[in-house]
Amino acid sequence: MPDPVFNVLFLCTGNSARSILAESILQKDGEGRFNAFSAGSHPKGAVNPFALQVLKGFDYPSAGFSSKAWDVFAVPGSPAMDFVFTVCDDAAGEACPVWPGQPMTAHWGVEDPAAVIGTDLEKERAFVQAFKYLKNRVSLFLSLPISSLDRLTLDRRLKEIGRAEGATRKRVEPS
Repeated sequence: MPDPVFNVLFLCTGNSARSILAESILQKDGEGRFNAFSAGSHPKGAVNPFALQVLKGFDYPSAGFSSKAWDVFAVPGSPAMDFVFTVCDDAAGEACPVWPGQPMTAHWGVEDPAAVIGTDLEKERAFVQAFKYLKNRVSLFLSLPISSLDRLTLDRRLKEIGRAEGATRKRVEPS
């Protein structure tokens, strides 16, 4: 029997930076074992150009991404999510839609690189740092024997990943 392909949704408020980075990382590193998606509670409407630049620089997919509302994944006919990860504290504290199928959830917050004010070099450095923290979380996630873990153990491990290096201080679990 083939291994299941899991659907993963990364949420952030603006869906222009961190959630896009995480979606691209899982899309490449998950090698067909995962379908990666991203969305935001208040999407900016455009992907931050620094996010795309950093993805290109690390040889990750950088085309075809869009900033969209999370409710597009809560309507009939949308993919049922197996996992939903918030990557910013604001989104973690908001009331999320009810996701069909009761996906596993965790908060994997990292600082917002799009909030950095400074030179382009300083902004790019912030995006590189966010990329590295998110890549580490995705790598830890990919190393989990998902199919052999019971739901309680998997939940604990997913939350531990959210406390990896670079975690934001606010520890809010999504609804």
